[in-house]
Amino acid sequence: MKTILLLGAGLSSPSLIRYLLNEAQKFNWQLKVVDQNKALVLEKLENHPRGEVLSFNALDAVARRSAIQDAELVISMLPARFHPEVAADCIDLKTHLITPSYISSEMKALSEKALDAGVIIMNEIGVDPGIDHMSAMQIIHKIQESGGEMVSFKSFCGGLIAPEADSNPWHYKFTWNPRNVVLAGQGGIAAFIQNNEYKYIPYSQLFKRTERFVIGEYGEFEGYANRDSLAYKETYGLNNVQTIYRGTLRRPNFCDGWNVFVELGMTDDSYKLLASEKITPRKFVNSFLPYHKTRSIEHKFKDFLGDHRLYLYDQFESLGLFDDSDEIVAEGASPAQLLEMFLIKKLSLSPGDKDMIVMHHEFEYHLNGKNKRIISSMINIGDDENHTAMAKTVGLPVAIMAKLILNGDYTKPGIHLPVYKEVYEPILNELKSFGISFQEIENDL
Repeated sequence: MKTILLLGAGLSSPSLIRYLLNEAQKFNWQLKVVDQNKALVLEKLENHPRGEVLSFNALDAVARRSAIQDAELVISMLPARFHPEVAADCIDLKTHLITPSYISSEMKALSEKALDAGVIIMNEIGVDPGIDHMSAMQIIHKIQESGGEMVSFKSFCGGLIAPEADSNPWHYKFTWNPRNVVLAGQGGIAAFIQNNEYKYIPYSQLFKRTERFVIGEYGEFEGYANRDSLAYKETYGLNNVQTIYRGTLRRPNFCDGWNVFVELGMTDDSYKLLASEKITPRKFVNSFLPYHKTRSIEHKFKDFLGDHRLYLYDQFESLGLFDDSDEIVAEGASPAQLLEMFLIKKLSLSPGDKDMIVMHHEFEYHLNGKNKRIISSMINIGDDENHTAMAKTVGLPVAIMAKLILNGDYTKPGIHLPVYKEVYEPILNELKSFGISFQEIENDL
């Protein structure tokens, strides 16, 4: 019997756990899950005989190492900053590892050790990053193998609320770690190439520089630049491309509204507020507005928006940010932490809600003297507030990758991304059976 050790069982785990348990009898696997919320894990395991909860803190290095030693494969769904520690243990104990997170410099530094140990460490194999890489590489390889020369590649992805559950003017609810949403864009400069010109967008300007487009029957979206797109030139084999841009999708006006939080300083995580022991949304907002003897907080906020942005006021009112009765206790919290606490109350999925993952690629290339374009889009709707589209599109690629490794169908040691045919072809093919597939439109320019 082969043991799979799953570290972390948060929002993105239900589909991952369900898939592994469904396959466990067939392939003789045992799934062991480590999470602080034991009751939640037991609920997800549904008394399955091949599932087991381990009662220790996944951040406890000694206990974690002991569990890794008994496993053939580790899947880490912990916050990305802990993955290098887990990877170091896996390399030492010769246990394979899968994570859905971006490869950090600390993780890259372990590449030679992983290779020498014969250990597979597959990263960036969720949805974004993950399915975006795989679906893009499938088309890029097809273009290159036909003799085409890539000119431009743009890729956008977003986790949103499905139209039938869209009940607020932000057209958004949390389906991923809310903290990551609040801190989005603060990891460094967004960098990309546009028509052979290098472009850089600092955090202060990120939500002002967006692109808008229509995706099928689902209407209008806007995208903002996501991290360092330049890092993927070599990964995708696009060293000579004229445009490469990776972005995050939201509905129109989300970015305009979020930029107000940025301008006010509410997304800052670098310091603690002195008066956050007991604070209401209204007091929180007022702490970032200028003092005025007679003007109300609502009027001061409208002053800050200015006439050109007053259309956004309803978005903030819908979040209850001018409410003075909903007090929370958060001693020593940063502005970003407090904002997250207040937003969770209003933007969490409700019973019966469905979310939506939207992915959109645009490829432009030369072939046989002609300029051509391929537009490839994927939209997936969640089942409910637990088995979300986010959970499916993050968890299923991870689970299928686990099967490839455990069954010996992928054996390449080292630290990798899912950009190889032997990875993306079986995973994308199997994802179709779960309703995760792309529609392509090809035309001449």
